[in-house]
Order: sequence, then structure tokens, then C-alpha cells
Amino acid sequence: MKRIALYPGSFDPLTFGHLDIIEQSLALCDELVVAIGIHPGKAPVFSFEERTEMIRRVCEERFSQAEARRVRTISFSGLVIDAAREEGSQILVRGLRDSTDLNYEMQMAGMNGAMAPEVKTVFLPSSPPMRPITATLVRQIAKMGGDYSAFVPLCVAQELKQRFLSGAVE
Repeated sequence: MKRIALYPGSFDPLTFGHLDIIEQSLALCDELVVAIGIHPGKAPVFSFEERTEMIRRVCEERFSQAEARRVRTISFSGLVIDAAREEGSQILVRGLRDSTDLNYEMQMAGMNGAMAPEVKTVFLPSSPPMRPITATLVRQIAKMGGDYSAFVPLCVAQELKQRFLSGAVE
């Protein structure tokens, strides 16, 4: 049976922290579904299509062709567990940076396990250099004109620069 893992998040923007978890996930599954959450009340910096393209491009640059082909993206707007079921995923991947993440993710794993016991949550610890990186902080640094290049792949840094310099993001 094909092992399908689902890695949900906003990925707005894709960071080196996300890539760290994607790389670790590829060691555990045959196919990794990067599930981009779409929330009607939020105004993301990048559209779903732009985030999908950045993920595809970075995976092709960072991983072998065979590994990059094992990563695909979807959008979801409801419960993550419903997205996992729709994709045939048996594994829900969650990255952990610190104990705050662990406490929150344990609650989510418990609720998800009650709703879908067939989908197992797997926690992957962020590599130490990746632990402080969050997409929220990257967006804040970009908005304030700071240097975020150490936290995101080059193509993402270029897209952020273009987006914030053009004034497309407040």
C-alpha cells in the first residue's frame, strides 16, 4: 500500500523551516501532499497558485527528480483531517519547533485522532537552525524592510522583495 502523508500549513511564504519538514517527511512516505490552507477571512501575501509554484520550484531545485515528483500540493479550506481523508493519507505530518508547538499539536492530534483514528499524526522536530523560523516572522521582517534572505529559498526571497517593493502588500 502506498504511504501518503499530508503536511498542512499556510506556506505563506515557504521557508527553510518548511523545507526541513518536507525533507524529513519524504523519508517516511511514498507521496507527500503539501496542503495549503485557504482561509476566506485572511489575506495572504501570495495566492494559492503562487505558493504552489514556489513549492514546486524549490523542491525541483533542492531534491532529486524522483523526490520532487513525490511532492504535490493541494488547497483545503475545511478540517485538515477531511483533507487527509480525501487524499487517502494515512499520516498527518506536523513540524515541532519547541514545547509551545508540542502542547498545541498534542491537542490537535488528540482531536484529529478522535475524528479519524485511521490517520496517525507524526511529529517531526525542526532541525536546530530552523527552529526560530516562522512564516509570520518572515512576513513581518519583509514588511519592515529587513533582511529575510537567511530564512527562505532564493526564489521566495525574490518574490517577497518584488511583492513588498511594489506596494502590493500593506
